[in-house]
Amino acid sequence: MRKLFNLKTLLAIFSISLSSFVFAGVDTETDANGVILAGHDAVAYFTQNKAVEGSAEYTAVHNGAIYRFSSAKNRDTFTKNPEKYEPMYGGFCAYGATFGKKFEIDGKAFEVVDGKLYVNKNLQVYEAWRKDVPKHIGEADEQWPEIKLTAASDL
Repeated sequence: MRKLFNLKTLLAIFSISLSSFVFAGVDTETDANGVILAGHDAVAYFTQNKAVEGSAEYTAVHNGAIYRFSSAKNRDTFTKNPEKYEPMYGGFCAYGATFGKKFEIDGKAFEVVDGKLYVNKNLQVYEAWRKDVPKHIGEADEQWPEIKLTAASDL
């Protein structure tokens, strides 16, 4: 019995230490727990056109980031084609990317443009971004390769 307990304990410790390597890198905006989109459901942005809080009960990992969903159906939809639902610029603020910066987001300020999800720091920043969406997407697309692998604190 004691050997079984020790084996389970060792496996648990190994799993926890290994899990720290699963989290996203500097190219993805996640919280301290590795959760992207401030915990909002990536699929709901597309299907409900609103920011919907995800649940720790329904999760999936993609590119090292933990995505939360409001339902098993949305989680399963995401896992079939995660690239379709992942946010542009690693989930960093789209408007910030136009200036070569990486800002965290609140998950509430978003827009789906041509089938791609763009998120912004907050609703106030989103209002500035949406004044010329095509221009800002072009600027952010140009900046992203330069800043993608640089930590936000170094920009």
